[in-house]
Amino acid sequence: MGVRLRRWWAGVLTVLLLIGVGACAPQDNRTVLTVWSWEPSMKELAQNFEKQNPDIRVVIKSTSGYDNLNTAIEDGYGLPDVVQLEYFALQQYAISGQLRDVTNQAAQYNSSYTPGTWSSVRLNGHIYGLPMDSGPMAFFYNKDDFDQAGVDASAIHTWDDYYQAAKKLKAIGVYIAADSGEASFYDAMIWLAGGKPFHTSVDGKTVTVDLLHDEGTAQFTAFWQKMVDEGLIDTKHTMWSDAWKRALGSGAVASVFAGAWMPSLLLADVPGTAGLWRVTQMPTSQGRHANAENGGSALGILNSSKKPEAAFRFIEYVCHSREGIQTRVDGGAFPADNQTLANTRFLNRTTIKDSHGADIPYFGGQAFNRVLSQAAKDVSTGYQYLPFEVYARNDFRVTVGKAYNWSAREQAMLAAKAKVASGQTNADGSAITVPASPGKRISLMDGIALWQSDLMAYGTNQGFTMRQP
Repeated sequence: MGVRLRRWWAGVLTVLLLIGVGACAPQDNRTVLTVWSWEPSMKELAQNFEKQNPDIRVVIKSTSGYDNLNTAIEDGYGLPDVVQLEYFALQQYAISGQLRDVTNQAAQYNSSYTPGTWSSVRLNGHIYGLPMDSGPMAFFYNKDDFDQAGVDASAIHTWDDYYQAAKKLKAIGVYIAADSGEASFYDAMIWLAGGKPFHTSVDGKTVTVDLLHDEGTAQFTAFWQKMVDEGLIDTKHTMWSDAWKRALGSGAVASVFAGAWMPSLLLADVPGTAGLWRVTQMPTSQGRHANAENGGSALGILNSSKKPEAAFRFIEYVCHSREGIQTRVDGGAFPADNQTLANTRFLNRTTIKDSHGADIPYFGGQAFNRVLSQAAKDVSTGYQYLPFEVYARNDFRVTVGKAYNWSAREQAMLAAKAKVASGQTNADGSAITVPASPGKRISLMDGIALWQSDLMAYGTNQGFTMRQP
C-alpha cells in the first residue's frame, strides 16, 4: 500500500473513530431555560433547582436593563424564558402582551404574599408573575446625628415631626435627607400619601393621568416644597452617587427613606458607620399607619417562551418554595412572603452579613427586621403604575428634576453669599466666587405640570387613549 493510500485510510479511520465516540457520548436532552436576573443568589438557586428537577437545565444571564429587554423583544431573538422585573415595570410588559398570564397556576398563592407585592403582580384580576422580594418603605437614620441634634427619631410619626427634626439637624449643619429628583422616591411618597394619579382601563387601552388634581400628589408636593424651600434637603447629591455615599458616611446627611432592601446596601456603601444606624416606621402626613412599596421585583415568563411549564416550575421554586426563599433571604434579599416575615429567626436577626460572610451589627443590635416586617404589613393597595412607567421615570428627571436643579443652584449661591458676608475666603486665600442667580424660580408643581404634559403626549404617541380630568 502506498504512502498516500495509507494516509487516506488513517484519516478515514480517525473520522469513523470520532463518529463512534460521539455516538457513545451521553446526550443532554434536558429542557433548557434561559433566565435573565440580577439577583446575586440566582446561580445557587439554579443549581439547587436542577438537583430537584434533573430534566431541566437553567442558564442564568445577568442581563438587566429594560433597553436590553426591549431590544430583544423587537429583534425577536436572544429572548429569555424567565425574566426578573421590578414591580413598576411588570405591568407595562403585561399590558403590552409580553408576559404570560399565570393566573391558573398562581391564584392559589394569593394569601402567601404581602398585600403590596401581590397587588403588584396582578392586573385587572390576572396574575403575571410571582413576587420575588419586596421594598416596603422605612425610615433609616444615623442615630448619632439625631442624638447630637436632640431628636428622638423613633418619635417622628408625622410629616410635621419630620420637619421639626430637619430644622434641628440643620442647626448643627446636617441635612435630614438628600434628594435631587428621584422618580422612584417621589412615586413611593405619593403612594404613601394615599395618592392614585394613574389609572389604566381593564382592556389596557385607556390611561388616565391626574397628577394635577390628585390629593396625595398635592399633599406630598406641598410638604416637600417646604422642605426644599427652607434648605432642609440636600438637593445637590444624587442618591447612589459616590458623593451621596460620602455624605452619609460623614454624617452630613442623616437619614434615608428607602425600601427594606436598604440594610445590606448601607453596609456595602457606608461600612464606616456600622453601629450608628437605626430604622423606624415611615412618618405620614397625619401619623396614621400607612406605607408604600419602594422597589422590589418579581419573576415572570415571557409569552415567547416555548417552555412555559418548566419556566413556571422554576419561578415557583425561587419565589414560593421554602428552600428558594431562604436561599435568597440568606443572601440579603427582603422577603415578599408572609411566612418568612413572621418567622422568629428572621424577626430576631440583629446582624447583616458582609461580603466576607462576617455578621455585622450595623443597626447597633436592633432587631431591624421586626420594624421592616411591620412596614410590609402597612403597605396600602390600589396604587397603579403607568403602562409606560419606565419612560415616565426617565422623564421625571428632565421635568420635575428642573425644580431640584434650580434649588441646588440657589443653595450654592446663598451658601457662597453667606461665606463672603462672614469674611471667609477659599483655602488658598482667594476670594469666594458667588454663582450667578439661577433665574426664575421653578417649583415642584411646575415640574409636575411639565411631567403631566409629557406623559399625555407620550401615551398618545404610543397608541393609548389618554385622559385627564
